Amino acid sequence: MRVFLVGFMASGKSTVGKKLANRLGLPFVDLDALIEEKYNTTIRSIIYNEGQDVFREKERDALDFVINEYKTAVISTGGGTPYYFDNMEKMQKSGETIYIEVDIPTLVDRLLNSKKDRPLIWGKSKADLTVYAKELFERRQELYNKAKYKINGKNLKIDTVLDTLGIRQKT
Repeated sequence: MRVFLVGFMASGKSTVGKKLANRLGLPFVDLDALIEEKYNTTIRSIIYNEGQDVFREKERDALDFVINEYKTAVISTGGGTPYYFDNMEKMQKSGETIYIEVDIPTLVDRLLNSKKDRPLIWGKSKADLTVYAKELFERRQELYNKAKYKINGKNLKIDTVLDTLGIRQKT
């Protein structure tokens, strides 16, 4: 089984992905971490030094690599991954896609309290971040909604994800 988790920044893709992979006994792949490891730098550095277009190309290449190299895995994608190129279509053809949906106020709170470096929100106040997140979310939501499954990411439990995938776990 190959599962792609999609959704906005701070929706919980990496957190849920690690737990899901553990429960299913599958490898976990964080697309951003894979890019940073391959290029021996940070996403921030790639975007700052080479631009967002180059980053998105590297992200597409990383997605292609994961699809070719991991026949079974849980993959946490970047918030913008489905929005660029034909990435969402590739994910849909290659595995199960799950959209982790979280409301804007919750996302903004999570982003403001996040320890993860998120280049797209550098230096934004809560008010600016709210406006930015809402605009970005609205642009991306149509592609997120193309995922096979949609689950509410607020207070998400791993059993909910397993039930959504139709997997019953022995306890």
